[in-house]
Amino acid sequence: MERRESSTDQIEIKVNSSRRGDNVVHPVGHSVSSSTTFVNPTRLSQRQNQVAATPPRTPPAMRVIGGGEEDYTPFKRWVSWLVPTFVVVNIGLFIITMFLNNCPHDSPPCVAGFLGRFAFQTLKENPLLGPSSSTLEKMGALVVDKVVHEHQAWRLISCAWLHAGVFHILANMLSLVFIGIRLEQEFGFVRIGLLYVISGFGGSLLSALFIQSRISVGASGALFGLLGGMLSELLTNWTIYANKLATLSTLILIIIINLAVGILPHIDNFAHIGGFLSGFLLGFVVLIRPQYGWVNRKNAPPGYTATVKSKYKKYQYGLWILSLILVIAAFTAGLITLLRGSNLNDYCSWCHYLSCVPTSKWKCKEEETYCESVQWGNQLNLTCLSNGRSNIYMLSSNNTSQVQRLCMQLCN
Repeated sequence: MERRESSTDQIEIKVNSSRRGDNVVHPVGHSVSSSTTFVNPTRLSQRQNQVAATPPRTPPAMRVIGGGEEDYTPFKRWVSWLVPTFVVVNIGLFIITMFLNNCPHDSPPCVAGFLGRFAFQTLKENPLLGPSSSTLEKMGALVVDKVVHEHQAWRLISCAWLHAGVFHILANMLSLVFIGIRLEQEFGFVRIGLLYVISGFGGSLLSALFIQSRISVGASGALFGLLGGMLSELLTNWTIYANKLATLSTLILIIIINLAVGILPHIDNFAHIGGFLSGFLLGFVVLIRPQYGWVNRKNAPPGYTATVKSKYKKYQYGLWILSLILVIAAFTAGLITLLRGSNLNDYCSWCHYLSCVPTSKWKCKEEETYCESVQWGNQLNLTCLSNGRSNIYMLSSNNTSQVQRLCMQLCN
């Protein structure tokens, strides 16, 4: 670390906290090691400018260890291990899903048959190179009918760890690596783990309230939660950034582009929106930083008097309380509405455009499918009239919506 020379009438302080977290000192007269992040590469320059503008202080003592000064780093950088673990878990679950899918045995012909039971469904059935929808359903995909009528609310969490195909998981895991590792290094595994998992749940919840005729899988809701958290972190820690407007406009542009992609057909943009809103509110709660100049007394040099005694600014406290209340209220209301079997499209006639906008190139409404059914007790034999495929299902209850969903899966 480079150090600046101090004058003879000034004493330079360098404090290093042995604990991880926000036990922060902002001393005068030294430079800190550069530490880049995904969305705030100018944080260091702002801190240096503030240091230069602060009048020098002469505390009565200087902290010394082993005959030399301790180096000080404003924000401790963590070793990222949780995000790589998430990537491994997602890939592992996809491999297990393909193993159970066993296309050559259950539904030939297949793509890449040389892979054996890991072969993919036909491109017409799954253009993302992946398993069948029935296999995804067995693995824990979001199926609203099962959540509401069979009390399988755990699918709101499990669906975020499944993927529909190779292209799907490749795009999501690359995004998770580039975004998540940087955030975990800066904020630690606890904060980012909570942000990721809760945002994924929020995305699944909003998706289930609007899209109830199709199954849904993917980690994109959790990924949008990380983007939302990055935005709220910038806003709540506004005073420590340089080039604030440039950073804010760049981040907003990235978010808008990603949300705009969601209006294409067969993309669950409600999961993206729900994850983003959840992450945005949670960011005010879990990604809050101490204000510039705050010193933890446990780690301050003897006799050192801090100019800032309050750890957070008043607006940070206000955003923390408001966001926490909104998250709890939104999740509670959403769960109650979902478990009652409500469909929010019945109360919002235009909301479906948030997930798909029809154009001359594609349609958003799915084509109607028809099946011929024969039932013996709880055993149902379905035959799709459009492609001739048939299958036998075991019904847990005589539910019309369940039969319609099985017919749609068989014909797609």
